[in-house]
Amino acid sequence: MKTTLRSGLLVLTLSLAGASAQADVTVYTAGPAGLAKALAVDFTAQSGIKVNLYQATTGKVMARLKAEESNPQADVLISASWDTATSFAKQGLLLPYTSPNAAKVPDFLKTDTAVAQGAAALAIAWNPKSGTPKPEDWSDLAKPAYKSMVTMPDPAQSGSAFELVAALSGAGQDALFGDLASNGALVAGANKAALNPVLQGAKAAVFGAVDYIALGAKAKGEAIDVIFPKSGTVVAPRPMMILKSTKNAEDAKKFIDFVLSEKGQEEVAKTYLMPARTDIKALRPTITELNLLPGDDAVYAKRGAILDSFAKAFGK
Repeated sequence: MKTTLRSGLLVLTLSLAGASAQADVTVYTAGPAGLAKALAVDFTAQSGIKVNLYQATTGKVMARLKAEESNPQADVLISASWDTATSFAKQGLLLPYTSPNAAKVPDFLKTDTAVAQGAAALAIAWNPKSGTPKPEDWSDLAKPAYKSMVTMPDPAQSGSAFELVAALSGAGQDALFGDLASNGALVAGANKAALNPVLQGAKAAVFGAVDYIALGAKAKGEAIDVIFPKSGTVVAPRPMMILKSTKNAEDAKKFIDFVLSEKGQEEVAKTYLMPARTDIKALRPTITELNLLPGDDAVYAKRGAILDSFAKAFGK
C-alpha cells in the first residue's frame, strides 16, 4: 500500500513538474481566424502546449508589436506580407530557424529566418449575376461594360494589393490605373471592403481580390467566380517568423514544425490558400498553374513613389 502510494505521488510530482516546465507559446497572426484557431487547437492536442493567440489585421498586429517593444509578448509572428519577414530580418528582430518540415517548401518561400505558412494569389473576383461579360484580363475591367462596377483594395492598406500595383507598374501597365479611375472604379479600403459590394451584387468585380477569400465564399454558395488574368498576377506568401525576443524558442520552433507538418498544411489547404509544401494537395490552382508577373525584390524601397503615382491616377 505504501509502495503504491509513493509511486502515485512520484508520478503526480513528475507530471506537475513537467506541466510547470511546459511554457505556453504566443502567436500573433494576420491570417484567417478559422485557420489560426484550428492550428492552435491541433497543436495543443498534439504537443500539450497551450497557444495564446492574437489574430487581427496586419495593421493591428504590427501596432500591438510596436506597443509591446519594451516588454515583448509574441513568440511567433505570421504576417500577410513577405515584406514583414524581409524588414524584420534586416532589423535583426528574427531568430534563425529552419524546420525539418520545410524540406518540401520551395526555396523562394523560405529564408533562414522565415518560411511561408501558405500563399495566396491576386485575381479578379467577378459576380456572374452582375449582367457584365466575364472578364479575362485586368484591362477588361477598364472597359465601358464595367463603368462604375469595379472595386479595388487600397494598396496603401493592403500589402497584397500594393504588390499587384507594383508588379503591373513594373510591367509597363501604369496607364491601366488611370483607365480604371476614368471608368469609375472604387478604391474601397482593405480586401474585404472591396469584395463585399461584389458579393452583395452592388458591384460586378474586384480588381486584385485575394483569391482564397473569394474561393472560400464561392465554396459557401456565394455568386462569385475567381479569374486569374491571362497576362499574369502575383503571389502573396504568408511568412511565419520566430521573434528574437522570444523567451520560449523551443516551443516556438515546435509550433513552426507543426504548421509545416502534413496535418498543419492540410489545415492551410482547407482555407483555399496554397500550402507552402509542394507535396500537399491544394483545393485551388497553385503556383505552377498560374502565369506570374516578374517580381522585384526592391519593390518596398519604392513604396512611396508607387503609392503616390497610384493616388495621382485616382485624383487623390
